[in-house]
Amino acid sequence: MKKALICGVSGQDGAYLAQLLLGKGYRVWGTSRDAQMSSFSNLERLGIRQQVQVLSMAQSDFRSVLNTLSRSEPDEIYFLSGQSSVGLSFDQPAESIESIAFGTLNLLEAVRFLGRPVRIYHASSSECFGDVLPGERANEMTPFRPRSPYGVAKASAHWLIANYREAYGLYCCNGILFNHESPLRPARFVTRKIVAAACRIAAGSHEKLSLGRLDIARDWGWSPDFVDAMWRMLQQEQPEDYVIATGEPHTLESFVASAFDQLGLDWHDHVDIDPSLFRPSEIAHSAGDPAKALNGLGWRATVAFPELIGNLVRAEQDILAAKP
Repeated sequence: MKKALICGVSGQDGAYLAQLLLGKGYRVWGTSRDAQMSSFSNLERLGIRQQVQVLSMAQSDFRSVLNTLSRSEPDEIYFLSGQSSVGLSFDQPAESIESIAFGTLNLLEAVRFLGRPVRIYHASSSECFGDVLPGERANEMTPFRPRSPYGVAKASAHWLIANYREAYGLYCCNGILFNHESPLRPARFVTRKIVAAACRIAAGSHEKLSLGRLDIARDWGWSPDFVDAMWRMLQQEQPEDYVIATGEPHTLESFVASAFDQLGLDWHDHVDIDPSLFRPSEIAHSAGDPAKALNGLGWRATVAFPELIGNLVRAEQDILAAKP
């Protein structure tokens, strides 16, 4: 039985990945900063909480990371933890860089110190690329030009992974993931904010939804698809980096329009633009080229944009219906 350690198991991707690995017969360990206090609500929602053994780990503390690896003795490590909000990184740049870049460094050093044959997946990000010109798609050779502290931190961690792979022969790879959504997405993310507000309005709420720029374009995929790509990356003979994306960008306005339209609403009647929500610097257009993932991993996105939004709307309606 293979053993996997998912750092950040309580998040959207961590929970779906745990579900996938359990289905493949893995013994799954997961980390959270405080395993005693964390709710692990996503694991409970998927019905797998009792099947995942959880540990407390502070990735900025080398001793904590080393202790976690010694206790779990994993064959595969999926490093998904760290500050996850681009917007929040402008308010907390130091914490973003510490948790992401130094957290990755501590993990790599701990694996090197222990000397066990471990395979490492690192969650890199499309934010590393910054702006991608309209009509173009970023691939594994596209230069990085991050436009947020989060993107800078992810780019630093990305190159640490590449350096340790080349310098020390570690099996470690980067999944350069573009935006991906699911019903497990936290409420602070704009996609969940949009869908939740649209569902409340359709149910009778008279609120207005306040948003920032709507002209930005993103390449949105489905989280369960993306965690499958993570697993596939660690099954290859040689570690390589892969862009994971659908290849089809859509504007935030089209996301808003589709969510409201699926509920029989015209978004223009319910949305206000709030300039205070504009970020200091923003990526205008982001799209990825998944050709290498298709050729090297046999992976492709299975959920198209309209189906993705439909899934999110139905899940949010179920949440509203379950409330007393």
